[in-house]
Amino acid sequence: MKTITIEGQLRTEFGKSATRQLRSQELVPGVIYGGAEEINFVAPAKAFKALVYTPSFQLAEVQLNGTTYRCILKDLQFDKVSDQLIHVDLLELVEDKKVVASIPLKYVGVASGVKAGGRLVSKMKTLKIKTYPKHLKEQIEVNVEKLEIGENLRVEDVKDENYEIMNSPRIPIVSVVTTRALRQEEAAATTDAPAKAAKK
Repeated sequence: MKTITIEGQLRTEFGKSATRQLRSQELVPGVIYGGAEEINFVAPAKAFKALVYTPSFQLAEVQLNGTTYRCILKDLQFDKVSDQLIHVDLLELVEDKKVVASIPLKYVGVASGVKAGGRLVSKMKTLKIKTYPKHLKEQIEVNVEKLEIGENLRVEDVKDENYEIMNSPRIPIVSVVTTRALRQEEAAATTDAPAKAAKK
């Protein structure tokens, strides 16, 4: 799995004025949760770009004062006016402790319904799962080959023995819908049938 390295420093000063000063230096404050203790740190805003501005699921190795913390992204805060990143929450990975993460879905194969003229529509981009850190992966593959027009796959259809899926089981994640061209063909076939019958 792709890992982003973030080099920062432990945060020693707190309060609004200290936070403003950090941001004026293009530093972003953050907190690492989930380990033996909460760790407050700061790192350059540009160090977070590869982790934040991507749909991919990645790990972060945060290096602070000679110690490295393996983490995943937990939460972000952006400035309402400038849209700049102003705070990051990370979750430290502890091997014997389960974590909750949102893993992207990847649809594999060509659906039967698509071959018949339908269109594949993704309704969910990620699934929220609970698992041990060793089982984390970049994406969850879902085979859509048997999906016909008008059918969908639901959360409950995704099987992974290492994951406890937190989403509601009946929510659709992907479906095959009728395209406009296919609807027009079907409509034409319906109007042609009586005409052909009349000619006979």
